[in-house]
Amino acid sequence: MSEATTVNWSTAASAFDRVADSYDELFTRTAIGQAQRRQVWRRLLRVFEPGKRILELNCGTGEDARFLALRGRSIVACDASARMIAIAGARTQHEAKRADITFRQIANEDLGVLSRQKLFDGAYSNFSGLNCMADLQPVARNLASLVRPGGRVLLCLWSRVCVAELVWYLIHGQASKAFRRFTGKASARIGEFHISVSYPTVGDVQGIFSPWFRLERRSAIGLFVPPSYVEGWVRERGRALGHLEKMDRLFARLPVFRDVGDHVLLEFTRCRH
Repeated sequence: MSEATTVNWSTAASAFDRVADSYDELFTRTAIGQAQRRQVWRRLLRVFEPGKRILELNCGTGEDARFLALRGRSIVACDASARMIAIAGARTQHEAKRADITFRQIANEDLGVLSRQKLFDGAYSNFSGLNCMADLQPVARNLASLVRPGGRVLLCLWSRVCVAELVWYLIHGQASKAFRRFTGKASARIGEFHISVSYPTVGDVQGIFSPWFRLERRSAIGLFVPPSYVEGWVRERGRALGHLEKMDRLFARLPVFRDVGDHVLLEFTRCRH
């Protein structure tokens, strides 16, 4: 197709199939992608102890699953895209053959198919996979049946307000892009497709998960470290990214600052009732 086609999430897996082979070059292995991922990894290691059995949603090419499994965690990693799962499996065979990882082609909406397995010690979703869903209620409900009482769930989503994005696009005279998150809805281009994305507030997500989960902590991911489309600017400035990462570590949990990064990391505990 020569023109972008708008699709909803129920058919968007095919869009991710198309970009799966280039996804790591486009994001995972970029300087910004690695910097933002390191912020999430620090929390995953702290929250999920070695030996724990963890569920990953929208795992992509399996970067996070391999990182955790190589450090003693047992991971069941799911994604709706068949091609993403195939690449994740192949890379794991090459890079982490002995790691305790099981990859499953399961969409976030369909996590209930795992209900016959034993309960997980925790779960996580990294880098905006949940923003591709119009309704998070099924995810919250299914996770409530899959995660043991007292287990932790970490969700990394695009924030409703990103100061770095606001400044970047205003400087470049693109006001519509600067304020695109404010309405809570937008369109993201994935290869030749446009898919609908949502930007829920922290309060929105907390309300959806509150019947079963308690929000314990939140922090900005990519507060001073900018969004991935600023990669060229960062590479031209040598050591700047390292300084921006340090600033993120200092400010990411402070009130106001924690809600205005590129992403927000929400940390829930499964209630015992």
